[in-house]
Amino acid sequence: MTSPRFAIVGCGLIGRKRLGSLAPGQLAVACDLDLTRAENLARTAGQGARATASYEDAVNDPAVGAVIVATLNGSLAEIARAAIRAGRHVIVEKPAGISVAEVDGLMEAVGETGALVRVGYNHRFHPALAKARELVDAGAVGPLMFIRARYGHGGRTGYDREWRADPKLSGGGELIDQGVHLIDLAGWFLGDFTTVEGHAATYFWDMPVDDNAFLNLRNAEGATAWLHVSCSEWKNLFSFEIYGRTGKLQVDGLGGSYGVERLTYYRMLPEMGPPETTAWEYPRGDDSWRLEMAEFLEDIRLGRTPTPGLKEAKRALEVVAKIYAGSGYSGR
Repeated sequence: MTSPRFAIVGCGLIGRKRLGSLAPGQLAVACDLDLTRAENLARTAGQGARATASYEDAVNDPAVGAVIVATLNGSLAEIARAAIRAGRHVIVEKPAGISVAEVDGLMEAVGETGALVRVGYNHRFHPALAKARELVDAGAVGPLMFIRARYGHGGRTGYDREWRADPKLSGGGELIDQGVHLIDLAGWFLGDFTTVEGHAATYFWDMPVDDNAFLNLRNAEGATAWLHVSCSEWKNLFSFEIYGRTGKLQVDGLGGSYGVERLTYYRMLPEMGPPETTAWEYPRGDDSWRLEMAEFLEDIRLGRTPTPGLKEAKRALEVVAKIYAGSGYSGR
């Protein structure tokens, strides 16, 4: 099967990253409300790519077989739904919508057309996390007991006046922004969560959405994910620790401002005491976008349901909705 040509809707930072994951000539249409930005992306792509300010025009272009939706959170579901109903396969950036109801609407549209939808949880494709998954599957740390994870970034002047601080555009604050990545990763290792506890709060920024969230999630067997996300971290941080009965895996950094990505494996010895330690470093930058795109193209070739897809996106948003409701944040 020939690889489809793509439309990219949303030509900002993520749209540019997504373009970098496509082969030369694979972009057919660049779309952005700011037509100049779309024109710049189309010019970068070359080889016949055109620009438009209309997402309806982009998703219905007969040259387009698949659509990348990389807009602000508030318009992700609307555009993805239009693409699905046009019979296009879709990569929609996380969180895929700003409510469970929006993701349910996408699932309904998929049921009508059979389009394939992958949700952009690209962290699964970071090398340290992919290696951790491989080691867990191989039984390297034994049965899992709990996960402890932190994800945060520092601020900048005017942060609380940007789009992420407007619930109509973002759907919420730090929990729906970086938090859904941690929820998705925790669910990747531990499965569905039957107990959801925690709270979101606004401690520092002058905005109507949360700047910190603290979660305690448990699956049916009692394995726990203890998660903290923050946009008052001041120094960008990513830490994801997986604890099993016979060892521990620790992922630190994501490259760039988060520091060199590394995985450390602590294997407990029969006599206990200091563990045997093995570490891997991944200094060559973030290849997750390309790897995720390769998986999506394989989804299309095989006609298989993408993972993570809408099911996983809904699972994450159900957690978000429960935490927001219990913390007094309305309108999500």
